[in-house]
Amino acid sequence: MKYQFVAGHRSLYSVEKMCKALEVSRSGYYAWRKRSTGRRQVDRRMRPIVKALFDNSRQNYGSYRIWYDMRSMGWKTSPRRIARLMSEMGLVAKATRVQKKKRTTRSNQQHVKFDNVLNRQFKQDIPNTVWCGDITYISTDEGFLHLTVVLDLFNRGIVGWAMSHRMTAEQTTLPALRMAYKNRQPYAPLLFHSDRGSQYTCKAYQGLLNEFKIQPSMSRKGDCYDNAVVESFFHTLKVELIYDRKFSTRKEAELAIFEYIEVFYNRQRLHSTLNYKSPLMFEEEYLKMKNVS
Repeated sequence: MKYQFVAGHRSLYSVEKMCKALEVSRSGYYAWRKRSTGRRQVDRRMRPIVKALFDNSRQNYGSYRIWYDMRSMGWKTSPRRIARLMSEMGLVAKATRVQKKKRTTRSNQQHVKFDNVLNRQFKQDIPNTVWCGDITYISTDEGFLHLTVVLDLFNRGIVGWAMSHRMTAEQTTLPALRMAYKNRQPYAPLLFHSDRGSQYTCKAYQGLLNEFKIQPSMSRKGDCYDNAVVESFFHTLKVELIYDRKFSTRKEAELAIFEYIEVFYNRQRLHSTLNYKSPLMFEEEYLKMKNVS
């Protein structure tokens, strides 16, 4: 603070007199000024890179993810410095917003329910051992668009999805599971976890699980935390894509969601639970290590 005072009042007083009055050395002041000038030069070089990384994240990344990207590029800096630069440039990641929740799944008392085999064991070390699924909705001027996803707990990647106007199993859970199975071709014992909605407990869906030799697991009644990872994905999707946009048609929403999942989320977006790698990067590193061993 004393050196900053000296620097700010050089036009009024001599450096020597101020240093004497503040009981600091002139050599110390000039050394501080040299370091400060160097930091400002580095800041000037960093600003366009921070801005580019922020824009490339679709304005979704906060300072920590920007810092991680810069560290991987070889920059020696800190999250605090990145936060300061972002603040100076007015770069603010999309904020969390609250939207009234619409009920998307309803249970059917006549359908068979299954135990919670997963029991919140969300960390999985092998691909295609535990999938989770759920349904959410997106509002458009034409009405609701329902999004069903299948998520692999191993790398948090979306391995199957379906978008539909109606909430029937034939348009939601069945096509999403078929896509996931076709894309991944799982060979190990596989568990599928969901809530107790009728789209998951119905005969057609349970029959497809049986055909694919997939064991069902279901959340306890009314407990969203039993399927927290998919809930977290939906929250991220809505904060980063949905809440700041208005969709005129369902088709417009479908195209935006497709691009978000397949281009950004699965391939580019850094996940803190994956050591700041995208789902694709995380799986590629796993396969590479497996082949080496």
